Amino acid sequence: MAGPTQGRPKRGGAMNSRRSAHSPMSDINVTPFVDVMLVLLVIFMVTAPLLTVGVEVNLPKTKASNISGSDEPLAITVKADGTVFLQETEVDLATLVPRLNAISGANPDARIFIRGDEATSYGHVMVVMGTINAAGYSKVALITSVPKPGDN
Repeated sequence: MAGPTQGRPKRGGAMNSRRSAHSPMSDINVTPFVDVMLVLLVIFMVTAPLLTVGVEVNLPKTKASNISGSDEPLAITVKADGTVFLQETEVDLATLVPRLNAISGANPDARIFIRGDEATSYGHVMVVMGTINAAGYSKVALITSVPKPGDN
């Protein structure tokens, strides 16, 4: 009885091993995915500090809610000595509107944030805000910092 069955390969024997060598692999290799994610993490860690506005001012503290929006706003900073900055560039009040028009493409719906130092006069910040509003920009907001717990 052992003689006739020796010549035929058993089911699942040599034929199955040949088929499994060419079948698609169903496991996912996550190593390239992890490598890409680590590179992206490093890029974001390096660029995140550069995204903040570079003019140093002491913002007043309020308990106002955060402003939400999807587009990147333009930042105008009024320092304690009265100098005005558009993003990080110092500008005169007379050249502020033409530069705003150049940057925003004269888009009256561009969001503009005004950051006024707490030591500057309220009147000077309002002059800057009035100049921007008179130029046709309607989405102008004042930026403050959130007080720390225990501050009044």
